[in-house]
Amino acid sequence: RRHRRLHCCTAAAGFARRPVANIWGGEGRPKSSKMAASGGRIKFVIPPFRQSQAMDEDYANRTWQTLHNAIQEIHRQNASGLSFEELYRNAYNMVLHKFGDKLYNGLVETITIHLRAVAAEVQAAADGDFLPQLRKTWDKHRLSSIMIRDILMYMDRTYVVAQKKVPVFERGLQVFRDEVCRQPRIKERMLRTLLDLIHRERCNETIERGLIKAATGMLLELGQDVYSRDFEAPMLAATAEFYRQESNEYISQNSASEYMRKAEQRLSEEHERASHYLDRTSEPRLREVVERELIATHMRTLAEMPISGVVSMMNDDRTDDLRRAYELFRRVKGQEDGLGVIRHMMSEHVKARGQQLVSEGGEAREPVDFVKSLLTLRDKYAAIIETGFHSDKSFYNALNATFEKFVNVNSRSPEYLSLFVDELMRKGMRGTSEEEVELTLDKVVMLFRYLQEKDVFEKYYKQHLAKRLLGGRSVSDDVERSMIAKLKVECGYQFTSKLEGMFMDMKVSSDTQDNFRVALGGSSKVEGIELVVQVLTTGFWPTQVAAVCNLPAAIATCTEVFKKHYLKQHSGRRLQWQSSMGTAELKARFKASRHEINVSTYMMCVLLLFNDTDALSYADIATHTAIPTNDLKRTLQSLSCGRFKLIHKEPRSREVGEDDTFAFNHDFTSKQLRFKVGTVSAQKETETEKQETRQKVEEDRKPQIEAAIVRIMKSRKDMEHNALIADVTAQLSSRFMPHPNVIKKRIESLIEREFLERNKSNWRMYKYLA
Repeated sequence: RRHRRLHCCTAAAGFARRPVANIWGGEGRPKSSKMAASGGRIKFVIPPFRQSQAMDEDYANRTWQTLHNAIQEIHRQNASGLSFEELYRNAYNMVLHKFGDKLYNGLVETITIHLRAVAAEVQAAADGDFLPQLRKTWDKHRLSSIMIRDILMYMDRTYVVAQKKVPVFERGLQVFRDEVCRQPRIKERMLRTLLDLIHRERCNETIERGLIKAATGMLLELGQDVYSRDFEAPMLAATAEFYRQESNEYISQNSASEYMRKAEQRLSEEHERASHYLDRTSEPRLREVVERELIATHMRTLAEMPISGVVSMMNDDRTDDLRRAYELFRRVKGQEDGLGVIRHMMSEHVKARGQQLVSEGGEAREPVDFVKSLLTLRDKYAAIIETGFHSDKSFYNALNATFEKFVNVNSRSPEYLSLFVDELMRKGMRGTSEEEVELTLDKVVMLFRYLQEKDVFEKYYKQHLAKRLLGGRSVSDDVERSMIAKLKVECGYQFTSKLEGMFMDMKVSSDTQDNFRVALGGSSKVEGIELVVQVLTTGFWPTQVAAVCNLPAAIATCTEVFKKHYLKQHSGRRLQWQSSMGTAELKARFKASRHEINVSTYMMCVLLLFNDTDALSYADIATHTAIPTNDLKRTLQSLSCGRFKLIHKEPRSREVGEDDTFAFNHDFTSKQLRFKVGTVSAQKETETEKQETRQKVEEDRKPQIEAAIVRIMKSRKDMEHNALIADVTAQLSSRFMPHPNVIKKRIESLIEREFLERNKSNWRMYKYLA
């Protein structure tokens, strides 16, 4: 039965069938007598199967010799006269009759002998013909191997599988690999020729890329390991050496910008080269070698070049070069990150510029100039990050961290920022569009984020806002509210609740003034003086000790009338007059003109003294008015050294001294009938005022620190000292950075008031007392 099945396979393969028994009987047609005797049924007679004669050794040798001759003809490219059906049947018979070993081993030997002769021909080729000859030899051998594989297909399907041999086609490639490609002299010559062609192309010579592509394709088909070991590894080593020499030479003769342009060009060339004639797996390895030699090895040198390095690029706003540096350096990964080098240099450079600004001898000494310089500095490097560093978030984070460090080095940064906002709100926003206003406020809030002592900023901002609201100096209430809304988003409702309360007081004061006008019969005049009073809630507005100021008699009478009216409506309340926050409208007569002048209450007190005399000393003015020293000097400076010089000062200098004398300027003239004399603003606090403000801030912090301690201990019940310090610091960091010693004192205070107690067995542990 097996014999019949094999015959059927042969027939299916398209070869001649062996004769089989005729099921119709000896004559090939049915016998009628038997069919009649059986009632019309046909009786099939199948003779017994005869076993075919086994193939002997001689016949096998003759069959193999036939196949051997045919294989040689195929190698000679002379296969047109061969019968592939006959050759297939011969190979089939040898395998069928257990001569598979003879056929397989004979095939390998035949191919080996042929390729040794071929290798000699390739080896003898001239230099210019070596690769073409090798390509021609490979193409012929590959085509021959395909034809031989077709003839021996049955051996591939049965014998090779059963004996776990290498298939015919693959075995032919192995022999070619061993006898031709890895023949020592051919291997060395092929590698040398390929590397030379690649080197010449890198040196801008024109080469025939097809030769390299054919050679690499041959190596790949012979096996990935053949390609990697025999070509790729030496090629990568040669590439590293080439770019090592070139980079060392180029960097010593050119600037960083020129070197990076060259590196960018080389990387592009290698990418194109790899796509043309290298395997796709070689491209990342080749890129890694080139990046290492051109960039990673020299990135520190490039970045730190004194004239053309990264710092110089940032100083000169060379965004194209910075963008190129970013693209090249981002390729370097691993232990030393390429972008980390640029990021660190940018941070150090910005830090140095910032420290120069905040130092005592820095270029920005005035508060407004200081903040403008900070904004200019940040705008510059934010633009560099956006255009040169692709808005990389890590660079923005580094910039913010650097700003936070040096901004807080200057303890007056919160005060200066508030003074800058005050300048903007009073006159800096005139003539600007709504979008520009929002952009400017966003920049201010950005600087505000850097402040660690946000509560100090709040203290100064409240003072300056109070002066703007009470003096009517703000350009726009909408802008003021927009700024408060932005601060609210940053720090929450608690931070801005008092600021919003100040706006509410202004509205309530308007209603109070209307009631006062009605009570006086429709006019706010008291003995001919129009009195406008704004009643402020103590908790909302800056807490100031009421300055003792000797108001003129007529003004003092007006205040008493209003006080009597107000306390009659609001019994139990107490009024304190804040002379430092008021304004007055004066009618002044000079020799040549008359004017209506808007001045502060302090200015009014000083100017009215000159109704009785033409000249007064500083000491006389201080005695008559009792205005605090700093406020008096600022007031006299505004009247004598400002735009409108209503009084003369001797000696003529910008600063006011206690030995100065002042005289009324009878010759004053102005084209304006009505004008306002502004108080000198944006002045830094004196050291004494600074200490007073600091003390107020420290006092305000105490209840906040204690509240944070109680909240944490109430939720945790028991806590170790260092852990409590860390949690309190983290909770309060959004407003200020409390010193550990201050927190420790607040803990001691809470222990004394029995909110907490120490653990008796471990004094560093605290326990919450309900």
